[in-house]
Amino acid sequence: MLTSTVCAAVSAAGLAIAAITAYRKRFLAATRIAAFSLIPIGLVMTGVIDWVTNIVFKPTVWAGFGVLAISVVLFMISRMVERRRGGTGGRKERKAAAAAGAGVVAPAASAPSLTTGRGAAQPAAQPAGKAKAKGGAPKDDFSDIEAILKKHGI
Repeated sequence: MLTSTVCAAVSAAGLAIAAITAYRKRFLAATRIAAFSLIPIGLVMTGVIDWVTNIVFKPTVWAGFGVLAISVVLFMISRMVERRRGGTGGRKERKAAAAAGAGVVAPAASAPSLTTGRGAAQPAAQPAGKAKAKGGAPKDDFSDIEAILKKHGI
């Protein structure tokens, strides 16, 4: 009830200021002031003000916000500790998998070049039977990609 009265008074004062501004021939500013002054009474009429005051003045709502804040703080602490330790506990398994998979290479892949740029080693020539298919066209569809990679020494 008190909040409705205060909002109505604020809206009435705003409309009075808008009327004075319009009297001074500043119609654009008066329109803006009138628009802002109608917001509080509109919020009261829609029930938003009553909803907000029920939230603000109930201790159980504040206790709920406190519980949510504690939850966020605990979550942040657990993430910080996890980062300092270096993971979720599966560190040994990840290291073992990385060590086992370090030497894994595709069956037809060539050994990587240790040099880069112009001094790169030239790739071995393909056997004559695999290089071309019918009609003299390359057998695989990736010949242009291979050419680009060879150009860059990869």
